[in-house]
Amino acid sequence: MANSPQAKKRARQIERRTEVNKARRSRIRTFLRAVEEAIESGDSDAAKAALKAAQPELMRGVTKGIVHKNTASRKVSRLAARVKALG
Repeated sequence: MANSPQAKKRARQIERRTEVNKARRSRIRTFLRAVEEAIESGDSDAAKAALKAAQPELMRGVTKGIVHKNTASRKVSRLAARVKALG
């Protein structure tokens, strides 16, 4: 357990940041799930629109430190390839 005032403050800050990061991660997963569902349904237009919406959300996660840049790029690349294969 934190003893010094600074350590106690850092613990409070970490709690708040963790909540924000969880929400952001969940939001990213929701956007990715929308793309997956559109691909599964076979709807090319819906998949393209979902991918277009998911891309900036993933990259925002990179700037906020939620996901690594290469991870986001890999996910976008693989989803784009699957969406392209639909068309």
